[in-house]
Amino acid sequence: MEAIRYFGDPDVCLNFMANLRWPGGVECPTCGNKEVTFMASRRVWQCRAKHPKRQFSVKVGTIFEESALPLDKWLAVIWMLANAKNGISSMEVHRAIGVTQKTAWFMLDRIRLAMQTGTFDKLSGHVEVDETYIGGKARNMHFAKRKARTTGGGGTIGKVAVMGLLERHGEFRYAILPNLGRPAMEKPIKATIEPGTQVYTDSFGSYKALKAQYVHNVIDHAEKYVDGHVHTNSLENFWSLLKRTITGTYVSIEPFHLFRYLDEQAFRFNNRETNDAGRFTLVAASVFGKRLTYRQLIGKGEAA
Repeated sequence: MEAIRYFGDPDVCLNFMANLRWPGGVECPTCGNKEVTFMASRRVWQCRAKHPKRQFSVKVGTIFEESALPLDKWLAVIWMLANAKNGISSMEVHRAIGVTQKTAWFMLDRIRLAMQTGTFDKLSGHVEVDETYIGGKARNMHFAKRKARTTGGGGTIGKVAVMGLLERHGEFRYAILPNLGRPAMEKPIKATIEPGTQVYTDSFGSYKALKAQYVHNVIDHAEKYVDGHVHTNSLENFWSLLKRTITGTYVSIEPFHLFRYLDEQAFRFNNRETNDAGRFTLVAASVFGKRLTYRQLIGKGEAA
């Protein structure tokens, strides 16, 4: 409530975002010129250099671009999504800020884009690796659909395989897998984990070749779940959080959009030691240089 009241002033919102984007002073996003004039009546700036698009707002070149919604609504939704442990549905956003459900869904996915974190740094130390399937529960399906999806597939037909990689007391990363064969599973592990690292997995056969590059520790879940420091319980905790979020809040996720929800949950998990204001500021500071159009969101344009 304090955040909503604080950002209820349009000038406060504008100054907050401008300071995040241009800590050294406002500059033209087209030419980089710092000689700009603020036009208070429209809350935009005008560059003194002569070129196209001289006038610009703080929204240009961000996930907010071409959005008619004021910044106070955007910042309220960022606060909610960054700090709601089990996520927040588009219907709840629709009711909370007075926009349509379609607009709320588009807003949430643009914020999830800002939550994406990319790095070339590899995980090291002690890393847990585990895989799971994400998809609808067979018992909730119509009989005909359940039969088609479970016949010959062990209940996994129509579901998406996801690998999680978690550095203990550190960062979580994921990879969406085409299958659970050894080549498909080894590729993200080698791309993400430093050679020589202590790696912990279950006894699944596709992990057997890891001992060539890693110190491979195996826990057989048919016998026990913990053997001293050998376990994958930290990753099991992440899967539990993710699946409660999907089941309780989002209900149904198309495979095409799954990576966005994984980005959201990974962001909150990786910043679990940060307070609400810290997570909010991290997302708000990551909206620049990113863009997601509605056509991209529904798969009719270039991928985001």
